[in-house]
Amino acid sequence: MGDILAHESELLGLVKEYLDFAEFEDTLKTFSKECKIKGKPLCKTVGGSFRDSKSLTIQKDLVAAFDNGDQKVFFDLWEEHVSSSVRDGDSFAQKLEFYLHIHFAIYLLKYSVGRPDKEELDEKISYFKTYLETKGAALSQTTEFLPFYALPFVPNPMVHPSFKELFQDSWTPELKLKLEKFLALISKASNTPKLLTIYKENGQSNKEILQQLHQQLVEAERRSMTYLKRYNKIQADYHNLIGVTAELVDSLEATVSGKMITPEYLQSVCVRLFSNQMRQSLAHSVDFTRPGTVRKLKDVPLLPSLDYEKLKKDLILGSDRLKAFLLQALRWRLTTSHPGEQRETVLQAYISNDLLDCYSHNQRSVLQLLHSKSDVVRQYMARLINAFASLAEGRLYLAQNTKVLQMLEGRLKEEDKDIITRENVLGALQKFSLRRPLQTAMIQDGLIFWLVDVLKDPDCLSDYTLEYSVALLMNLCLRSTGKNMCAKVAGLVLKVLSDLLGHENHEIQPYVNGALYSILSVPSIREEARAMGMEDILRCFIKEGNAEMIRQIEFIIKQLNSEELPDGVLESDDDEDEDDEEDHDIMEADLDKDELIQPQLGELSGEKLLTTEYLGIMTNTGKTRRKGLANVQWSGDEPLQRPVTPGGHRNGYPV
Repeated sequence: MGDILAHESELLGLVKEYLDFAEFEDTLKTFSKECKIKGKPLCKTVGGSFRDSKSLTIQKDLVAAFDNGDQKVFFDLWEEHVSSSVRDGDSFAQKLEFYLHIHFAIYLLKYSVGRPDKEELDEKISYFKTYLETKGAALSQTTEFLPFYALPFVPNPMVHPSFKELFQDSWTPELKLKLEKFLALISKASNTPKLLTIYKENGQSNKEILQQLHQQLVEAERRSMTYLKRYNKIQADYHNLIGVTAELVDSLEATVSGKMITPEYLQSVCVRLFSNQMRQSLAHSVDFTRPGTVRKLKDVPLLPSLDYEKLKKDLILGSDRLKAFLLQALRWRLTTSHPGEQRETVLQAYISNDLLDCYSHNQRSVLQLLHSKSDVVRQYMARLINAFASLAEGRLYLAQNTKVLQMLEGRLKEEDKDIITRENVLGALQKFSLRRPLQTAMIQDGLIFWLVDVLKDPDCLSDYTLEYSVALLMNLCLRSTGKNMCAKVAGLVLKVLSDLLGHENHEIQPYVNGALYSILSVPSIREEARAMGMEDILRCFIKEGNAEMIRQIEFIIKQLNSEELPDGVLESDDDEDEDDEEDHDIMEADLDKDELIQPQLGELSGEKLLTTEYLGIMTNTGKTRRKGLANVQWSGDEPLQRPVTPGGHRNGYPV
């Protein structure tokens, strides 16, 4: 109880000191009176009155040195008690200090009885000259002070017109008054109450500590990822080496039995070993019949093979936490692999082992995880499917099962809890729209109506959702069936697209322009657009847009004002070649953003989980990539007229 009273007394004293400092006079009287009535002791703040008295003493000493012309004493006190931040950073303090130097330089000329002592006068003038050449040089460009830089070189300043004001009787008292006001001001500022000091110090200290901890955490995570990559590389090298060694030992045993090792066999082994950093065509062209060829090739690690049967079993029957970690690890293996042969090897292993059960007709399959009761499992399954859909071969694999598209469309419309799950489902569907049969199915399923409804309120959508929704809408609108579907709700579609023209997210503009240009080829939609004044709306954006956007909008206006054709003349493009997708693989960083789960102490995750618990034998199989469509170059002047993905469009790939 005694401690509480002691602290209470000190706290009340701090409050009293702050009220006094802030000049809350009436409040302070009431506060003191009430404390007295309640018998609350008011502790005198430590150092408060002491600081006041000390400050007054310093002020008196400075003024006395000013009056006596004692230059050395004055500037010693000045530099000791006026902080450098004030002297160097406050313009009023800098100007005042300049005039104080002038005061001491001419003091003997003004106040000496008779002729001033030449040696003492020369010393003061020399001191002033040194000041002008050092600290005072900062004001040499100021018109107010420029004439005074000549003062040390004028033989008799008292009669010089430029310095007449300095020798008037009123000049020194006015300077003294400025000095006293300045000293009172900085004295009050230096007597900061302890309560305010505690508040400032604690707030600043906590902020600095948090910043330091955050920086340390970021650095630790960066180092951890670096070490993890190194560890995974070494571990992959080890497993790869063990597998190849075992195979070569078997081959040596075979040679003992009289079986020869063929150059083709050596070539297949080396392709497996070195395909990460060599083009397969180069690996196949190496002549392995020549001695020492293998040693000349650079040693490159391959990701170890996995036991996919065990993996799929645990993905279906394991706990939700295990399922989530496995889905995450399988996705990381795909997203963090090196583009080219290494990534192709990973993807082909997934496909050839039917990782997602796209070829399976069993009721219980890995695909069903998209409808898991666990939010984490659902999200991580959506992320993995989106990763597959980011690659051309992955899209082809997913397209083998018509249920995949139906499941994704259902998830897109039902998912209202998890934004990231919906983003990844939407991302996968947008990439699906590069494939013509999937475009047709999405249009027939009414996905255009869903997209238009969602895009009515774009500010409620994440950047990813907005960008991929508009890009998907554009891809579907490029088809004649999609345009005819838009014609059923032409007014709504035009209203949504015109609103999106002015959206602050400029990444969506090429897709908005592409969609508008496409649907305005339909006469009935053109008529609706003219009725709502679409040309005036478009011309507003010509004034604000960049050169590329302006040219695209000019194309749209030209389309809007084109000659009308009877409805129904529009040709169907449903019989065109199926392979309409660009053949570029884009793996977005968003696939691995905001991970929901972190391993606990001793818990395996990522590549370590896969290579520790699910190591397989010879499940990595190579496959020649199918030849993609010849690139059709897109001119930035025109609106987009072929299906694209935002990732591919941002990276500048031809479409």
